[in-house]
Amino acid sequence: MEEVIEFYLAESEAIHAKLYLVVPQIRKAVDEIVRCYKRGGKLLIFGNGGSAADAQHFAAEMVGRFQMERKSLPAIALTTNTSVLTAIGNDYGFEKIFERQVEGLATRKDLVIGISTSGDSQNVVNGIQKAKQLKIKTIALIGNNGKLNRIADIVIPVPTDNTPRIQEIHIFIIHIISELVERALFDKTKYKSGSETVDIIAPGFRIL
Repeated sequence: MEEVIEFYLAESEAIHAKLYLVVPQIRKAVDEIVRCYKRGGKLLIFGNGGSAADAQHFAAEMVGRFQMERKSLPAIALTTNTSVLTAIGNDYGFEKIFERQVEGLATRKDLVIGISTSGDSQNVVNGIQKAKQLKIKTIALIGNNGKLNRIADIVIPVPTDNTPRIQEIHIFIIHIISELVERALFDKTKYKSGSETVDIIAPGFRIL
């Protein structure tokens, strides 16, 4: 048993070491989320199974808090309204459950985030595609590859095909993003976004 545990620890450590390759993508995602909140938008987040839980977790970090006492930030997990999910699934098909919600809820101020370990979940792909049709910015958290890698505006891939490791690292990345977004919007310092230094206080928010 110890050998199995040690194998999983070593595997996880090896994948985490490769995450330095996606630091630029994580930074772009943080920048885009900060811009979304500064323009008065919200996050719409979705995925299936464990990724649905990750979507809810992400939304909770924004609406509640991560590390800082601060104003609530608007974020909705499109995985939680059972009447909406079952109605769309029954009337249109399971592959439409996120697409229809994006169509009905998203505005151009918003940011749409899809999470899929395979990068190929059709309902997640359809949700991201609908956002792009509506000219809404998109982010995808995926595994090694998949359709979303070629569709979303910003893609954060995890360099493995092992689903449990991908899910674990997605939460790790979500925590990094959550902390950096909080710092960007609520610290009494400047936040460097790409090549420019921007005012980090979003309109309508007050540092506590």
